[in-house]
Amino acid sequence: MKKTSHQKNESNESGSLRIELTETPIDHNTLMNSVQDHSCGASVLFLGTVREFTNGKQTNSLSYEAYHEMAINEIHKLIKQARQQWNVKHVGIIHRLGPLALGETAVAIAVSSPHRADSFAAAQFLMDEIKKSVPIWKQEHWSDGTTEWVHPEQK
Repeated sequence: MKKTSHQKNESNESGSLRIELTETPIDHNTLMNSVQDHSCGASVLFLGTVREFTNGKQTNSLSYEAYHEMAINEIHKLIKQARQQWNVKHVGIIHRLGPLALGETAVAIAVSSPHRADSFAAAQFLMDEIKKSVPIWKQEHWSDGTTEWVHPEQK
């Protein structure tokens, strides 16, 4: 079966962005390298990984599905909002789709800016808002053999 990837890349004098939805493992080193710049003194990398326990229930694996075009457009809007609030130069966001095993990276967010406070704040904002508004859905595969679709805001 062919693995798919949906992307949006932009670059101009004010910075760059990379948005990708992929069924292949995330190369966070390449993502981090894509946001580094001599004009930026801060680069932040956030990795969201598949954990073993959620609310006391044991997870075997996760599956993610997305409405690709809408998800990329929504993430793009969030990056624009982050740039309006913080002095951010480069942003890269990759979200995995399909099945993921324990420990695998589900989402990676890399942000660079002249100063660390902006990079940290923008990365946290982007992760929090992706979970709230982007049409990417998670299915938990529990150790007891059951499955459950979980909205990301549920804990």
